[in-house]
Amino acid sequence: MATFAAGTIIDLHAREAITLHDVRGTTLRVTRGTVWLTQENDPADVILRVGDNWVVERQGATVLEAQDDTVVCAVGRHVEATREAANAARYDDWRARLDHLLAPYAPWLVRHAANLPRRFVPYY
Repeated sequence: MATFAAGTIIDLHAREAITLHDVRGTTLRVTRGTVWLTQENDPADVILRVGDNWVVERQGATVLEAQDDTVVCAVGRHVEATREAANAARYDDWRARLDHLLAPYAPWLVRHAANLPRRFVPYY
């Protein structure tokens, strides 16, 4: 059983399979052998041979099965993970600023929300 981390070399024997979880953005490079690859919720399968590079396009499970003795280098996930973490932090910061700006108006909104018609239609 192999485990996956950024910059990992995955060495698989013939017919051995490995599942990589949530590795969107990772580049897979085949340096020996042939690998069959499928992604969760993707009807298309991919066959990679020596010299092929392929970028994982989806989150979820990505299954690799070696057709013969195969070596796959997985690189680049740490870059994607860093980008996702930065976007999450930016969203959290934006959300905190918005909450701070709207906090003074919250009591007014709560008081007047009861006066709005149940079926508000902006136009006919």
